[in-house]
Amino acid sequence: MNVPLLCLQGITKRYPGVVANQDVSLTVQPGQAHAVLGENGAGKSTLMKIIYGTVKPDEGAIVFQGQPVQIRNPQEARALGISMVFQHFSLFDTLTVAENVWLGLDKSLSLAEVTRRIQAKASEYGLDIEPHRPVHTLGVGEMQRVEIIRALLSNPRLLILDEPTSVLTPQAVEKLFVVLHRLVEQGCSLLYISHKLHEIRALCNACTVLRGGRVTGVCDPREESNASLSRLMIGAEPPTLAPTPRTPGDVVLQVQGLSLPKEDPFGVDLQAINLQVRAGEVVGLAGVSGNGQRELLWALSGEDRRATADSIRMRGVPVARLGPSARRSMGLHFVPEERLGRGAVPSMTLAQNLLLTRSEALGPGGWIRTATLATQARAVMDRFRVKAAGPQAAARSLSGGNLQKFIVGREISAQPGLLIVSQPTWGVDVGAAAQIRAEILALRDAGCAVLVVSEELEELFEISDRLHVIAKGRLSPVLSRREATVELLGAWMSGLWPHYQEGAHAAP
Repeated sequence: MNVPLLCLQGITKRYPGVVANQDVSLTVQPGQAHAVLGENGAGKSTLMKIIYGTVKPDEGAIVFQGQPVQIRNPQEARALGISMVFQHFSLFDTLTVAENVWLGLDKSLSLAEVTRRIQAKASEYGLDIEPHRPVHTLGVGEMQRVEIIRALLSNPRLLILDEPTSVLTPQAVEKLFVVLHRLVEQGCSLLYISHKLHEIRALCNACTVLRGGRVTGVCDPREESNASLSRLMIGAEPPTLAPTPRTPGDVVLQVQGLSLPKEDPFGVDLQAINLQVRAGEVVGLAGVSGNGQRELLWALSGEDRRATADSIRMRGVPVARLGPSARRSMGLHFVPEERLGRGAVPSMTLAQNLLLTRSEALGPGGWIRTATLATQARAVMDRFRVKAAGPQAAARSLSGGNLQKFIVGREISAQPGLLIVSQPTWGVDVGAAAQIRAEILALRDAGCAVLVVSEELEELFEISDRLHVIAKGRLSPVLSRREATVELLGAWMSGLWPHYQEGAHAAP
């Protein structure tokens, strides 16, 4: 019998008001790709942090390569050969990519050598990374690439991956999976967290299912279907969306000839962006992170007001020079991709975070009706099944998926006339993803104009009426959903649409 690489025995972790892990046992064999599956708030991330030394368990034991160990911090984890790619990134904004990677590696290496290794690994895995770029200039997807490269450069025995493919094109996912399969063949073990069930079935040969902090099942995902894995995870199959074709109404958002030079050396110039979103339709925007999505969203949300006045119109009114509050008063609500820091203030309660974009609980003179605010927050939590201690829970205390549900719910429940949402289901479980997509379609059916920016092509195919691709600051011709294919959009994500006549694929 081979000695297991990792054994967790009776791991329990309690927080005030919640038990994150209850008597969890898990075994990972050498050279095994082991999935950890569970809905948002099931305890997956807490368990991974215990293995990586950032959280201390209240009870239980960890055995690594046959020896009992106490992993008190990430440095000790890395010394054992454990690396982790976090869902919430652990990067220093003011340092460069290379400097951030250097912090977790052998200090005998020079920064120049680390830079060369980053470039080599990035080339090998097909991940676009500029080592000299400051982290604060990166988008969320680009930050995740840095985390992946940093973990792989340490040559780990156990690599923990939390939603690693959410920012990759289909072609890049295939290339990454080739690399991960090769790592497994070479004896590296994987602990893989993903809500993409087809990925788990394609990559992993073992799976532990958590529900409510407890282990509820162990299986070989290759012998399961997406439906059976969903039942193990959430106790039911997610509802199937059946969007009905609609005739869209008047143009709500009109972007015409929007060109903006980048504000920092590592940004992307927007080049002659033309875009329409009508009432009662969902327009999807696909693309690899770092190709102008951030710059476009800042211009549309009002954070960047440098555009010419007529380049952005809402219901015919020029808004390019208006700020976020003025646009919100006209019916625009916006969900940014950054949950903590832009979508929510970490130290504020969920109820207080409602006040960032909602004013229903404000009375005369700006007085806050606290009871009304708490009731409003509770309604969002109940409707979107947000697991938290209550409306007074701090935003930073929620799991990534639950915070995402709250932020999306806050904006959807405002009944906007125009909703712009970036990565609506990033990090949420299959049940919650289906609910959020259904809520977006319900908004569309009620006459809302919706622009969805996502790197999940399946998501865009499921909810979009028309689609664009953004690459290198340029917008592709528009496609109707029935014309779009994974292969075509994957090619267009590299900017390969010059051979297509502009407008040739426009929806009727």
